[in-house]
Amino acid sequence: MPDRLYFSGWVNDKRTQPVLHQFQKMLERFPTSKLATRGPVLRVYAIEHAEPSLLEREFPPEIPVSEIINAAREFMEADSACEIDTYWDLWNLENGDWKLSPSAATLFCFGPDFVRDQDDSLRIEFGPDARFLPIPGVEGSLRMGQSNLKSLLHLTGELEKGLDLERRLVWSESGANFADVLKQALGQFRVN
Repeated sequence: MPDRLYFSGWVNDKRTQPVLHQFQKMLERFPTSKLATRGPVLRVYAIEHAEPSLLEREFPPEIPVSEIINAAREFMEADSACEIDTYWDLWNLENGDWKLSPSAATLFCFGPDFVRDQDDSLRIEFGPDARFLPIPGVEGSLRMGQSNLKSLLHLTGELEKGLDLERRLVWSESGANFADVLKQALGQFRVN
């Protein structure tokens, strides 16, 4: 069963505005889809995700990141979080053919007092880990999974270089070690 894959980053200065500044840098490094027909959707929450959003706004594709951050900044407090639903281009199996297509991702920025399951400042939800794993018995899946995995590794490397983080982590919802999951999947293809 597919597991959800995440990136978390812990910002050195946990105050709201410095975290929001690092979030802007994360958004600027995120490879937003060139193929998506919809733009990013920004939501801002107070206290916890169970509360209704304070703001929900869809932006046109190709919007400058600074405009999204300016809209979020008006509502961000220490007990707030903002999230952006967006897309990036990955290889997906569609009707038996591999196509480069928009794949959903959600980017989060947490104020230090916002209630959440981790104590991270920034997070990206990449969706199911199956996007980055080969599918046994499906022609081309090893190469396409490898291409998607390279995109993931490139992004996490860019985030590590470009953000002021005290630590970072790629993790799965189940707590499984993704490196072990990848090794097991590749073992079915006799690849080391």
